[in-house]
Amino acid sequence: MSDFLKRWPLPTASATPADAAHFQRRWTDYYQAVKGRPPRATLVTALDHFDSAATTARAVIGNAIDLGCGDGRDTVELLRRNWRVLAIDGEPEAIAQLRQRPDIDRTYLETRVQKFEDIVLPPDVDLINASFCLPFCAPDQFGELWEEIVLALKGGGRFCGHLFGDRDSWATYDDVSHHTRSQVETLLQPFIVELLDEEDHPGKTALGDEKHWHLFNIVARKR
Repeated sequence: MSDFLKRWPLPTASATPADAAHFQRRWTDYYQAVKGRPPRATLVTALDHFDSAATTARAVIGNAIDLGCGDGRDTVELLRRNWRVLAIDGEPEAIAQLRQRPDIDRTYLETRVQKFEDIVLPPDVDLINASFCLPFCAPDQFGELWEEIVLALKGGGRFCGHLFGDRDSWATYDDVSHHTRSQVETLLQPFIVELLDEEDHPGKTALGDEKHWHLFNIVARKR
């Protein structure tokens, strides 16, 4: 196993509060609903930027972190493109499903079950992917998590993922983080923004529930 996956301490997991977030009860149904779906467009865009910037075939395998990896729809694409991946999710079931997938080569895969409040990321990371997971970091912990992400990325490394806007229908929950466009732009000041696409429309969740989506789709390269 690479030093990338071993050179920082694994923190002690904090206890799960009795009043755990209301979303947690539906993760099993969610994993089933999204099973077999392709990687998110933000990840594909970020990977394509890496590929287009390369003047020769990448001789050294890049280091990526997939935050909130779920059952691995993005992790699979990273491994397929020959990245070394640390996949992190707060749900043990997600990691179990990822490791049982028949369509991955686990040679360059490391997994961690960790909640956002416990995460300590390794340094000098080339790519951090966070698809639809950062909003589920409690607002009082989001700033510390974002700082951890920024510090973990090397210069020229990329972040890709999603944030919820303030008009998202889940912004009414006090355990969900949401941001105005101005706040998102402030968060991205350490980066050169390659994609900042804002969605604001009615729709449905993966489980078929009616929902108003206010999303920021992000790809950004650290200065």
